[in-house]
Amino acid sequence: MNRTISLALLAGGIIFVIFGINATNSAGSDISRFFTGAPTDRAMWMLVSGVVASVIGLAGLFLPSKAG
Repeated sequence: MNRTISLALLAGGIIFVIFGINATNSAGSDISRFFTGAPTDRAMWMLVSGVVASVIGLAGLFLPSKAG
C-alpha cells in the first residue's frame, strides 16, 4: 500500500474517532442513551469506522509492501 494512502487513512481515522467521541457526548446521544442505553447509531458508526481506518492505515505504514 502506498505510504500516502496509509497516512491519509490514519489521519482520517483519527479525525473520525474524535468526531465519534464528540457525537457520543451530544444531546441527541444523551437522549438516545436514556431511552435505549446506547449512544446514537451515527456516533457508533463514526467510532467503528475511525478505528478500522486507523488500523488499516497503521498496517499500511508498518507492514512491508510488495515491491514488484
